[in-house]
Amino acid sequence: MFIPRVIPTLLLRGNGLVKTRKFSKPRYIGDPINSVRLFNDLGADELVFLDILASHEKRTISLDFVRNVGSEAHMPFSVGGGISTIDQIQEILAAGAEKVVLCSMAAEDPKFVSEAARVFGSSTISVCMDVKQTLLRRSRVWSQGATQASAHKPVDFARLMEEQGAGELIVQSVDRDGTMLGYDLALLRQISEAVTIPVVALGGAGKLADMR
Repeated sequence: MFIPRVIPTLLLRGNGLVKTRKFSKPRYIGDPINSVRLFNDLGADELVFLDILASHEKRTISLDFVRNVGSEAHMPFSVGGGISTIDQIQEILAAGAEKVVLCSMAAEDPKFVSEAARVFGSSTISVCMDVKQTLLRRSRVWSQGATQASAHKPVDFARLMEEQGAGELIVQSVDRDGTMLGYDLALLRQISEAVTIPVVALGGAGKLADMR
């Protein structure tokens, strides 16, 4: 039986949470640990934390932050941001995260996903696909905070990630991010029909009907 999950995805910039619109103009919205406590009370199924500056600054998400979330969260959580080595994944999991989220590294070096899945198991590896259109109106997977377009078409990339051993895909529509106009249903349908692993929708939710 299909059981949907509600997974708040929280963006970190420095020590605070931010909200973006189409990956630009980050606006501070609060303290991340307070948000964890709030989502404990609201009964979220999982949490995802993404450090939006980590790849650009060539670092990973803070391990102290991961430990702080682990001490507060009543639900599983995953984290992403700047992850590029097996050792970094090991440290993040040891700090308390259930899963890691690979984005830029997955787009730039798909074989890293295979290596990570081999070492830690597919259930530990999520891949976040940042999808937006190029100037020629072609949908592509982007990296480095959606500043660098890859050659990957979304459906082809989704299949490649499943082949490489990813346990889950987070499909992020950059063009819908923060708009609250609803998910990119056509994109989600194409990817869901192309793979057998779970697909998580991200970007554009504004009301319950969007989720339905």
